[in-house]
Amino acid sequence: MKPVIKKSRTRNREGARGVGIREVATRAGVSTATVSRSLNNPNSVSAELRARIAATIDEVGYIPDASARALTVRRTRTIGAIVPTVDNAMFAQGLQSLQRYLASRDHLLLLATNEYDLDVELKQARNLVSRGIDGLILRGDEHHAELRKLLTDQCIPFVNVGVYEPHKPYASIGTDNAAAGRSVTRHLTGLGHRRIAMVAAMQRNNDRAQARLRGVKEALEEAGLSMRPDWTLQVNYRLDEARAAARALFGLKDRPTAVVCGNDVIAYGVLLEAAKLGLPVPESVSVVGFDDLEWSRHLHPALTTIHMPTDEIWQRAGEYLVHTLSGMPAIRHHELDFSLVVRESTAPAPGDGA
Repeated sequence: MKPVIKKSRTRNREGARGVGIREVATRAGVSTATVSRSLNNPNSVSAELRARIAATIDEVGYIPDASARALTVRRTRTIGAIVPTVDNAMFAQGLQSLQRYLASRDHLLLLATNEYDLDVELKQARNLVSRGIDGLILRGDEHHAELRKLLTDQCIPFVNVGVYEPHKPYASIGTDNAAAGRSVTRHLTGLGHRRIAMVAAMQRNNDRAQARLRGVKEALEEAGLSMRPDWTLQVNYRLDEARAAARALFGLKDRPTAVVCGNDVIAYGVLLEAAKLGLPVPESVSVVGFDDLEWSRHLHPALTTIHMPTDEIWQRAGEYLVHTLSGMPAIRHHELDFSLVVRESTAPAPGDGA
């Protein structure tokens, strides 16, 4: 009768049984220290031995204890990110790109939201730091003063995404949002539009939205125009609020012939309301957006918008932190190019548009 060999098991904090590092070492014919070195410092063991240990880990289903590993290498291989919301499709797209890159580098993404509230963001950052993040990705450069002090005191590198501000000491990766606002507005003035309105995103604690609005205003001024208060509205990134803003604009006796929208979601709401009111786009009114979300090219009419390199921005943010944490050279400020994508939602101003 063959002897029964019992597998060694360890208990996790909840008391559940799991495969321990001793079983991996026994089956691979090495010491537990060798298994640990193979996991935490792969280059310290031969490729053949590393492959044997990896095969054994797969066979027995061993999952390394992250907290124990962090004590050994003083790193958790966890990157935190705080975004305003996950309702915005652009954030979801960027986070997916970031997650893909971090996974390829054996890093974990830990996510929190702040709803554009700097106090909430500070609290969330403290929570992430308490959970051992190695680095942090923040949206924009408007943050609580205590947040930067916290990260500096804890020696946690961070990077601001969505903005490019080389004159500041904090790492930034993004586009020139003011230049993008000027570009899309110049497109409209070049088509002969003189009555141009804007449905902007809420400006509070949103430096990207502020920069876009500033760029639109600058382009209007260089064309000899001004931004009329009754033609400048702010809304959240919601279809219903965008539709309400469009209804207000299109209900005016001297309604605009073109509308610049703070992002594509706002533009979708403006397009929907124009269709409901019987205002053909672009024959009666031209509409432009920002971000170039996937739906924008499939709409009828397809949306003219500013293409933002969202995937690349977030991936490069991940690269910056991973390289910095590894002691590799990393560019502190990186500007990525936007592009104007002209589609069907813009056309020359109507006869009375000048």
